[in-house]
Amino acid sequence: MTTTLPNDASADASETPEHTLSPQEFDEIDTILDDLRTRHDEIPQWEFCEGFMAALVVCRRPIAPQEYFPVLLDMELPAPGEAGGFADAAQAARFMELWTRRWDDVVRGLAVEIKGLDDENAYHPEVMDVRGAVAGLPEADRAAMEGEDLPSFGQVWALGFMFAVETWPEEWAAPRDKEAEKWLDAALQSIVALTEDDTDEPTIAVFDDNGPPSVSQQRINDFSDAVWAVYDLRELWRNFGPRVETVRKEAEPGRNDPCHCGSGKKFKKCHGA
Repeated sequence: MTTTLPNDASADASETPEHTLSPQEFDEIDTILDDLRTRHDEIPQWEFCEGFMAALVVCRRPIAPQEYFPVLLDMELPAPGEAGGFADAAQAARFMELWTRRWDDVVRGLAVEIKGLDDENAYHPEVMDVRGAVAGLPEADRAAMEGEDLPSFGQVWALGFMFAVETWPEEWAAPRDKEAEKWLDAALQSIVALTEDDTDEPTIAVFDDNGPPSVSQQRINDFSDAVWAVYDLRELWRNFGPRVETVRKEAEPGRNDPCHCGSGKKFKKCHGA
């Protein structure tokens, strides 16, 4: 028996989330991931997990937790009451609770009809402005970080999303419908664009109006396009449904061919009779 985690987008969009994660709870997730990183080198940052989760929510096929959990955190899904790769069972249970609540929140945000991304009910990716945070540090602290490769706004989220796409490429294969194929390609390209570095002049302070500019206007536009793309992908796969596997029947030998059983008789006189 394994821990229950969400594996589909079945949350009721009409329900009001009882416990949308608070900033303190997002910090708590970061703390758990930091602790996991002391024992497992490949543990990603939460922003990467956030993008990965969004891709799973809108994926064409519901992917079971037992399948996606080892891909994301490089360890098996712990059984109820067990620690698995976590520090202890309590930490494992808390991570599962926070993950599930965030999953339900993402599902609801993507299921609600909105007119703009400023709608309080819309899906808002939990992303960081690392460059802005560093730019706001005291001069001595900034100098200590000089030369470090800092991710652009939304870049780690987009990398997490595309990691899920690349892990299950068959679930993101283009439909035969030409318009749907264009729709899929445009949506994925919007997210891929966000995996690139923001090299334009920074003119916007995203989270602090009085802070130093750290994000370009083009980056803000690209980020908005990427979030709308997630909505488009959800709608696309809802319209097409899960992939249907093609069943291929092996060709039978001709009636006058030797029978496949090796009897030496013609097929029509043996298994084809």
